[in-house]
Amino acid sequence: MHPNLQIAYEKLEHQRKQIVESIKNLPEDIYKTAPDGKWSIAQILMHLLTAERLSIAYMKKKSLGIDGLKNSGIKQKLVAVLLKISQRGPFRFTAPKVIVENTPEALTCDELIARWEKSRADLKQFLESIPVNHTRKLIYKHPLVGMLDATQGINFMYEHIHHHLPQIKRLLNQ
Repeated sequence: MHPNLQIAYEKLEHQRKQIVESIKNLPEDIYKTAPDGKWSIAQILMHLLTAERLSIAYMKKKSLGIDGLKNSGIKQKLVAVLLKISQRGPFRFTAPKVIVENTPEALTCDELIARWEKSRADLKQFLESIPVNHTRKLIYKHPLVGMLDATQGINFMYEHIHHHLPQIKRLLNQ
């Protein structure tokens, strides 16, 4: 795996492990309780897992024609910085329709952890398959800003989870 992808993946995986550690022994009622019409921990994590699975599927599909794709450039670097700022700020976003339509009902905590672990193994295997000379190819599609390369996509996944961490922490502390 290209070193930039390796670093981004390891950071993302460390983040997942920290979340799993914080929820693995939660009683189901706390895990699944949605306060005042807001998302429960289970719903937040299903949203994150769904976004990740759809992203992996899209990148795999785009990589089938990777030789014909453009490389990322200054525009994508700028967009990646703006995405990070947007996820770190107090902004609220509506989940993209494709994510909402493909998010299943919340799983039990154990089932979610198992599926998330499988998703990450799938992501790692895919990233390892990207030839070093293709790591800048535009294979990740963000629903609002468009195409990014794999490293930028993985970094966005990290920021997306980071964006939802305060929600999870609030629910854990209630």
